[in-house]
Amino acid sequence: MNKLLFKHIDNSALVVFRMFFGALIFLESFGAIATGWITRTLVEPKFTFSFIGFEWLQPLPGPWMYMYYAVMGIFGIFVMIGYKYRLSMLSFTILWAGVYFMQKSSYNNHYYFLMILSACMILMPAHQYASVDAKRNPDIKRTSMPNWCRLYFFLQLFILYTYASIAKLYPDWLDLTVPKLLMESKQHYVLVGDLLQYKVVHYFVAYGGILFDGLIIPLLLWKRTRKIAFFASIFFHLFNSFIFQVGIFPYLSLAFSLFFFEPKYMQQLFLKRKPFYSTNEVRIPKYAPIFKTAFVMYFIVQIALPLRHHFIEDNVLWTEEGHRMSWRMMLRTKHATTMYTVVDKATNNSTLIDFDDYLTKKQRKPASSKPDVIWQFAQRIKEDYAKKGMDVEVYVRAFVSVNGRPKKQLIDPEVDLASVKWNPFKHQEWILPSKLDENN
Repeated sequence: MNKLLFKHIDNSALVVFRMFFGALIFLESFGAIATGWITRTLVEPKFTFSFIGFEWLQPLPGPWMYMYYAVMGIFGIFVMIGYKYRLSMLSFTILWAGVYFMQKSSYNNHYYFLMILSACMILMPAHQYASVDAKRNPDIKRTSMPNWCRLYFFLQLFILYTYASIAKLYPDWLDLTVPKLLMESKQHYVLVGDLLQYKVVHYFVAYGGILFDGLIIPLLLWKRTRKIAFFASIFFHLFNSFIFQVGIFPYLSLAFSLFFFEPKYMQQLFLKRKPFYSTNEVRIPKYAPIFKTAFVMYFIVQIALPLRHHFIEDNVLWTEEGHRMSWRMMLRTKHATTMYTVVDKATNNSTLIDFDDYLTKKQRKPASSKPDVIWQFAQRIKEDYAKKGMDVEVYVRAFVSVNGRPKKQLIDPEVDLASVKWNPFKHQEWILPSKLDENN
């Protein structure tokens, strides 16, 4: 294992990836400002639905969230040029994690991936060549890196894509129900909107997605298929970028290809003046036992997290329990009709909640169809009435359609959601059975 992790190889791929990575997180940060994403997600709402346990983590008031993202973008530039690299990478990771945990209205698996990738990049010696740090301090200059840096990308990407492929192996994806619904939502696209409605496109999205996710890493690892797989990646990720608009992830995925090509080829293509390292010396650091344990434990967690929904009652498409951090991407569509009723314990008078009093348009969908967000909203309503000196109960009638099925009741309407506790390790009993296998 020492040889596998600590054998040194040429570091050209990591150095160039650092530059691409810094540029992409710069674009992600300032793109969020330019497109109005921050305004819709973090500025306009009166509050955000954070991860449970992080309710204290709320957006900064006024214009400060724009400054927050601008600072993240600046750290991206610092990462790109390798200026105070580890501090810049650490700072970006903390700020990005803050945004990730403070809101779920725009949850995306790619946001989670960027968080864990950024955390791991802190440990990588990506600043030891072609960087401001190496120029200011020549003692840190290196032309090699330990093999674990490259191995990390191989394993992490294999886990991500494999689970993404496996998650699509369920009836609503295989019979084209979900791809058809996804494409119908793109019908307004100029030029291509009508083309996306053809069944052949739905087959391509459904079965092409399964095959690409399941095979792309092995095909990139095998020299004979590497170039074909790379060009397939370009088409696949550009298609996703244009059709699904998933931020920097498609371009980040293309940047990962740097690690699959021969180090010599990467050095000659991007860093011709850099000496090529070919000694393959094994350098075992003093902290090797601790590092090996941490490395193995990290990947055990990465393998285990996407499996947890199998140990929770009912269908994850219905309950959402175990959905996040599991590489379950674009697998379902939901439509809901939901009402919140507040009952004053003192007078027994009931009042229907007007969503406009609390939520933005963007927040209404998760507050209508996702049980954890529904529970959080009930808690928020109770807190709001408590400030007015009223002790209330909150009941929810939510009728939800999954993947175009007829709407069914999601929440037990007899349970006061404001009084029940959230159990992070068990199925919430107030979520009614899904019966998604029924035809009606």
